[in-house]
Formats: sequence, structure tokens, C-alpha cells
Amino acid sequence: MLHKRPALQTFSGISIAGIQDKRFDIVIQDGRFSSVVELEPQLEEPAHPDQRLWISPGIIDLHTHLAWTDFDHDDQLKRSSREIEAMQADAFAATLRTGVTTARDAGGILPSTIRHLVQHYLQPLRVQTSSDMLGAADARGIQHLGARMAQIFDTGAGWIKIMATGGLGAPAEKVVEPNFSEEEFAFIVRNAHAHHKKVLVHTWGGVTIDWSTQAGVESIEHGMFLSEAQAGRLAEAGVAFVPTTSIYRIAADPKGVLGLNPVICDRAARAAEAHAKAIGYAKKAGVCIGFGTDYATPALHGYNLQELDTLMEYGLTRAEAWKSATESAAGILGSGNELGRIAEGYIADAVIYNADPYQARNAEQLRSSIVSVMTGAQESDLIK
Repeated sequence: MLHKRPALQTFSGISIAGIQDKRFDIVIQDGRFSSVVELEPQLEEPAHPDQRLWISPGIIDLHTHLAWTDFDHDDQLKRSSREIEAMQADAFAATLRTGVTTARDAGGILPSTIRHLVQHYLQPLRVQTSSDMLGAADARGIQHLGARMAQIFDTGAGWIKIMATGGLGAPAEKVVEPNFSEEEFAFIVRNAHAHHKKVLVHTWGGVTIDWSTQAGVESIEHGMFLSEAQAGRLAEAGVAFVPTTSIYRIAADPKGVLGLNPVICDRAARAAEAHAKAIGYAKKAGVCIGFGTDYATPALHGYNLQELDTLMEYGLTRAEAWKSATESAAGILGSGNELGRIAEGYIADAVIYNADPYQARNAEQLRSSIVSVMTGAQESDLIK
């Protein structure tokens, strides 16, 4: 069940996910938490234990592709515009149902499309966009890059995405080779920041991680070949790491929902194997780790919580994984003063569960315990 911007909502004796042995009275007014009060110990237990509920902040997915209807872009081109629109609306709905209330789209959707989906399909998902991606085809010098970036600025996107290396489509021996010169890369970041845009960098590893640190980008994505020394420099520079771990395990399975060819599956398996080590380096160094799925098809939207499972398998504690999807993710977006926490004055994006989410065995059990999803957003906030 989806509750949109409640004018008044109260919860008596509710537990906050991650806070043990405490209950709270919580009041929401006009889409924000107006009161969060811890109960006295003798008042903690509800009269009916089966009515016990838990609340967590809404999940923030920092790397998704809401506009993509097919893994292969050529397949999407075969679809009609009406079919694509309906599938995008379904992606919004599925994302919200799983508890994700805010997303950063990592290329593919325009702010104008988001406005249309919010207004016509009434799916109040908060989305920050990068609109398009700067990749190898744009490595044609500073003048060309300036013109391409101006086009992206004109869409209203708040982020610039740099495809700094290849990905699943690149041979293993070339996957960390830069798509841009160092001069071009530095120009993109400098120009983006001059226009008050944030920068996320698709990089599997190598020198482009160093360039990202030197230029002061906001986040690097994937980064499975991150070295221990690079992790230390990321931490020092305050550059966040959004590893998107689960998608590579999914892609590695030739019989899985993506059903990719053996060559791509093998590349994904190698990436997945490396990711655990990268997560370990980042955790040890104190890098800010953010939750992102890189999900991009109807078979994946709505299953975003699988990323929590993989992050924990790769070495994060449950609390660290949840923080990556809430408080840390909000900070990476620049919204840490109003999203990602159950706290007075914060936007009431939240998920209500009928079982302790910190005790869920896996993402499927967690997803099945969701009672409702709340968004505190006004429509006008989502269609700017």
C-alpha cells in the first residue's frame, strides 16, 4: 500500500529499524516527521503483540535505469512509444512497492519524462537524473564535450555521468582502459561543477579512479577493481563508492532472468568475484559506501532489496548495509539534511514492516514484510 504525503499520520509504540528494545510515538504532518518521541519503558509493549510494527527511512537507490525496458538497447528500439511509457510507469510503481522512495537515474531518463510519469500515472517516486551518459563516442576534444554537456544541462539534469571505462561489453584485458584523456576527464568534472552539477563516474578500476579522486567527483560507480591504496585516497577526498554488487551476480547466471550470452556471463562472474575485495578495501579505509542496483529491466525493478543481501555477503554488517541505503545515500545526493533518517523535520519517506527488518533472512523475506510505503513528497517537488 502506498501512502502519498499524509496530512496527518500517527504511530503509537512503533519500533525504528536498527534501534533495539525501544518504542516510539511518531507523528507525521504535511509529509514530514513532526514528532519522534521515545516511550517510557513501561509503555513500550503494545497491547496486542501481533500489531507490532517497525519503521525505516525510505530506501534510496543511487544507481538505476528507470527508462530502460530491455537489457539490449536494440530490443527497446523495437517497442512502440506507448509500450515504453507503460513499462516505465510500471518500473516506477515496482520500485516504490519495494520500499525505494528516492532514486538516482544513472542515464536514460529525462526530467521531462519523470514529470509526465508523476503527473499522469501518479507514482510519486523522487528521482534525480543524469539524462544521458558521456562515453567513448564523446572523446573528441574539449570543444565537443562542452557542446554535449550544454545539451545535458538544458534538460535540467542535476548530474553528469562519465562512462570512464568500458563495462560488460568490453574485453577483460581492456575493461579498465580510459575512454577519455585525462585532460578531457578533468574538463568534464570542472565544467559540471561550474554549472552546479554533480558528477558520477562509471569505472571498473584503473587510473580513472585516481582521476576521479583528483577531480573531486561525487561518486564512483561499480569500481570492482578498486585497489587498497585507491580506497584510502577516496576516503581522504570524500568521494563516495556505489558498487552495485548484485547486478553482476545476476548477469553472471546464464540461466538467470537476464539470460545473457556466455561471454558476457563470464565477464560478469569475474567482476562479481573482484567486488568482495573492493568492498573490503573501501570499508577498511572508511569510504562512504552507497546503495545502488544498476537495475534496468522489468525483471529487476522491484527487487532492489537484493543489493542489501549482496553487500552483507561481501563484508558489510547489516547496519552498514542499511546505512548505505538510507543516511549515506541521502548524503551522497546532497539531501542528508532532510532524507535518510526517521527524525523530526525530515521528509516522511518511510517503509512500514510487520516484522523486524534487521532480522530478515534475505531480501525476499524483507520484501514480504512490507506493510506500506509512505512518501512525503509534494507533486511539485517531483516535477521541477
